[in-house]
Amino acid sequence: MPERMRILMLSKALVNGAYQKKCEELAALPDVELIVAVPPAWREPRVGVIPLERRFTRGYRLVTLPIAFNGRHHLHFYPTFGRLARQVRPDILHADEESFNLATFLALRAGVRCGARCCFYNYANIDRFYPPPFNLFERYAFRHASHAFACSAEAAAIMRRHGYDGPLTILPQFGVDPDLYAPAQRDRETPAMVVGYIGRLVPEKGVLDLVEAVARLPETVRLRLIGDGASRPVIEARIAALGIGSRIELHPAVPSTRVPEELRRLDALVLPSRTTRTWKEQFGRILVEAMSCAVPVVGSSSAAIPDVIGDAGIIYPEGDIAALAATLQRLADDPALRNELGRRGRERVLAQFTQAAIARRYYQAYRSMLN
Repeated sequence: MPERMRILMLSKALVNGAYQKKCEELAALPDVELIVAVPPAWREPRVGVIPLERRFTRGYRLVTLPIAFNGRHHLHFYPTFGRLARQVRPDILHADEESFNLATFLALRAGVRCGARCCFYNYANIDRFYPPPFNLFERYAFRHASHAFACSAEAAAIMRRHGYDGPLTILPQFGVDPDLYAPAQRDRETPAMVVGYIGRLVPEKGVLDLVEAVARLPETVRLRLIGDGASRPVIEARIAALGIGSRIELHPAVPSTRVPEELRRLDALVLPSRTTRTWKEQFGRILVEAMSCAVPVVGSSSAAIPDVIGDAGIIYPEGDIAALAATLQRLADDPALRNELGRRGRERVLAQFTQAAIARRYYQAYRSMLN
């Protein structure tokens, strides 16, 4: 019998109720005691406040901690986390933040003082120099972590170049609950097609490209946009200028647990991300959520998107509006292709991206840290 493993996880991402399913799956594994610390809300820059949703909370303890510098990705921290770590005395401390963040440095320092094995999670897939104190935070994390997680091979390679030489696992931060993100029966034999985008409305997500592409298609192709962000006024103005407001719906962001029903309204989902000097797509979680719902996906060629989609969708060159329009026209003309891509997407998620499968891989990494 494996010895009991007490895990303390710190994660602002887990304010999202749907993501909490991974915690339930992890807590259900043999001899796991899980405590998860989250802020009461997270203020996402250029988007707004994301309040804590308590959605999947069975089998583990979900603790709310005050947060300082809310909305500052690299500078936020939790003033009382050290006290919690001393109370819990975890075997594993998982800072679900990047190696160069203040929150990670303070969490790992608290873990080291308690004798815990520590780990962190990196998304950064653009190599850059971090000035003091952030480079010092990163060096501390690299020296004291027993394991590291990365969202992609690019992120892992950057950590290696920066000097991390410990155990490293490339793994999504969260999976998908296939029961929550379940397919719905849709009539895909009609000439009408509803294309959708769900996510942040910011320039790098390329939503204007999607609007321009739909404007080139017949009126039977409609567009449903769901999200908030700094680009919303620009998108609204462009829709009006193109005169296509009658076939484009623009809705505010919805709680995470409503995303499945929104996905099931769609005949195809598009993630039209554009690489910039300071950002490129790190994973594209909405893709696996749509695939789990058997919704065919179209993604740009930005960074991680092709690896996430595999052969279960269609990739077009990022920024190429004509190519995106042609891809959507192809899907509109071929309901059988939409059905086939939907089937492949669901199969790919069940094989690689479920919350249960992801939780098992984290569990195996945590066990290796103790051994």
